[in-house]
Amino acid sequence: MAAPKVLISDALSETAVAIFRDRGIDVTFEPELGKDKERLEAIIGDFDGLAIRSATKVTDKVLRAAGKLKVIGRAGIGVDNVDTKAATASGVIVMNTPFGNSITTAEHAITLMMALARQIPEANASTKAGKWEKNRFLGVELYGKTLGVIGCGNIGAIVADRAVGLKMRVVAFDPFLSPERAVEIGVEKVELDDLLRRADFITLHTPLTDKTRNILSADALKRCKAGVRIINCARGGLVDEAALAEALKSGHVAGAALDVFVVEPAKDTPLFALENVICTPHLGAATTEAQENVALQVAEQMSDYLINGAITNAVNFPSITAEEAPRLTPFIKLAEQLGSFAGQLTDVAIKAIRIEYGGEVADLNVKPMTAAAVASVLRPLLADINMVSASSVARERGIAIEEARSSAHGAYESYIKLTVKTEAYDRSVAGTVFSSGRPRIIQVRDIDMDFEVMPDMLFVRNQDRPGFIGQFGMLMGDAGVNIATFNLGRERAGGDAIAVVAVDERVSDDVLAKIASLPQVVRVRRLSF
Repeated sequence: MAAPKVLISDALSETAVAIFRDRGIDVTFEPELGKDKERLEAIIGDFDGLAIRSATKVTDKVLRAAGKLKVIGRAGIGVDNVDTKAATASGVIVMNTPFGNSITTAEHAITLMMALARQIPEANASTKAGKWEKNRFLGVELYGKTLGVIGCGNIGAIVADRAVGLKMRVVAFDPFLSPERAVEIGVEKVELDDLLRRADFITLHTPLTDKTRNILSADALKRCKAGVRIINCARGGLVDEAALAEALKSGHVAGAALDVFVVEPAKDTPLFALENVICTPHLGAATTEAQENVALQVAEQMSDYLINGAITNAVNFPSITAEEAPRLTPFIKLAEQLGSFAGQLTDVAIKAIRIEYGGEVADLNVKPMTAAAVASVLRPLLADINMVSASSVARERGIAIEEARSSAHGAYESYIKLTVKTEAYDRSVAGTVFSSGRPRIIQVRDIDMDFEVMPDMLFVRNQDRPGFIGQFGMLMGDAGVNIATFNLGRERAGGDAIAVVAVDERVSDDVLAKIASLPQVVRVRRLSF
């Protein structure tokens, strides 16, 4: 049997190359290939694995040319340069190394904060130019100042720890940070408005999602404490760059240090012209130690998969053996759907996620199902989370993961029930897998229902009063939105009811607002699967 073939198209360490060879992998090392899209497309069809950093763009076109490809390994956390959806459709496992860059990125944020506080880059340039402008560069101390951390996961917690060591007060905004975890890492958990009002420095450590995009918008920047300094080593797009430039010009924001930008490489931004801005070219992970760590990790992970079938840190598939796959796959899909359904409807901090397995499914290996469910619950706010890292990410935020098994199966041979527990409420959703292998949701908020998840859906909570269905249908018809399926359930006559509606295309904000204005509607939410 021929040895698996791996192509390395970005700069990985020679030690990583040696790991592949020592494990019996036929490795081709071309560190500049990622910049040559046409040649990559021409030769990728010969390889079983592709190891990359950020320079190589794995597009749908590349994947279509990769007839043998089984695994893509990204040395680093971000996989935004990989078309993960297309990879999944092609049966290609996408792996990353989610924790190899944490300390390095956190240290870079602390470094930028210090440089910003003492105007180090400007003072350096001035002094080297033969000037001695001692009175010009009046800085501020970090001691006793308040640092606001937006996103207190792995990297944010490390930054908080270093800041506490500098005798700073640390406040943190993170919907997934539990009060207990906040106490453990020495921060005060606050809401975003409170953080903006109090923080002398703000550092961002959250993924870029629909909910976090422009979290520091023009309006948010106005609500910040006058003289605030802002550091972003997370993702471009978390800060409205144009609004930040105006706030810096006005003096409301005293300074900013950015390692990431909306468009990279960043060559045309109003921020470059401002003296009170420090810019670095996405150096968060750029240390010898971090580059070595992630390279070695990805080489080991890819080798294990290609030789033994072991899956580690996959962003599009859980850890699972080849023998288990046929029986587990439909239940993993169900767990993903239940988690995604619950996660998209949860806007407050989560205390615990409970998954109950009933009937025959309780006798299977439930760990991949739990991982799939937890990752899907957390993904709306944590875009980089994957099924393997889900449990550790939940632990970092103090979210308890509870599993229960029951031999009882009731009306179904097997079922999975997922409950999201928050300070304000507990919400559950349950489902089963029919004999055809297709998952179905059978209960929402303890209301019996029966529907199959579709790509675009609406969740409507309404009062059980006459006229709702007619008004809703008329509104959708007037808007030209075709209803594929309509499922309605209620707690009791005249009480709360739930409608879960599948539509043929994503409903616009305007139509969503009109639905929300119907007199019987309590809440409406778009769902995407």
